[in-house]
Amino acid sequence: MTDRETIRIYDSRAEDYARVTASDAPDATLRAFIEALPEKAHVLDLGCGPGLSARHMAAAGHHVDAWDASAAMVELASAHPGVSARQADFDALDAAAAYDGIWANFSLLHAPREAMPRHLAAIHRALKPGGLFHVGVKTGTGSKRDDLGRLYTYYSEAELSGLLRAAGFTPGPFRHGEDLGLDNVMAPWITVTAHA
Repeated sequence: MTDRETIRIYDSRAEDYARVTASDAPDATLRAFIEALPEKAHVLDLGCGPGLSARHMAAAGHHVDAWDASAAMVELASAHPGVSARQADFDALDAAAAYDGIWANFSLLHAPREAMPRHLAAIHRALKPGGLFHVGVKTGTGSKRDDLGRLYTYYSEAELSGLLRAAGFTPGPFRHGEDLGLDNVMAPWITVTAHA
C-alpha cells in the first residue's frame, strides 16, 4: 500500500482499528489456514494491521513476519509475542521461495487495481512451491475512498479468480460474508485461500 492518505488514516486510527477487529481466537478461515500449514511454518502477514492474525499464527507455533505500511500498526503488531514486525509496503516483497504461507487479509484491497497483478506475481515468487496464499477483498466494482478517506479497490469473485490464476495460483473455494468496518458501514466481502 502506498496511498499516503490511507496510511495516514491507519496511523491515526490504529487503536480504533485494533478494537474493531479484536478477537480472542482465530475465526474459521484463519484456523483452517493455520492448520493447513506445515509444522513451524514461515509465514508472512502482508498488511498485518495491528497484528491480530499474526498473533494467532505465532501462538500456533509458526514463525511469523508481519509487514504494514503504517508505523502505528507495526508498533501494535510488534507487541505480540513471536511476531517479527516491520514497516514495509507491498512493493518491498522481493523474496523467492521463502514462505510456506502468505496471509493478506483485507490489505491488498488498498492497492490500485493496476498494481494487483504485480503484487500477486511477487507473492507467488515469495511462496515455496505449493505454499498457501490467503486474500480477502471487498466485493464490488471500481475504486473509491470511504467516508474516512481510505482508498479501496473492489473485486468480483470472477475477477479475483482470474487474477489469481494469471499469477500461477490455484484458488480454493471462495467464502462470502459481510462485516461492519472502521467506517461503521456494513460491507460485503470475499476471501479465498489459493495454492502456489
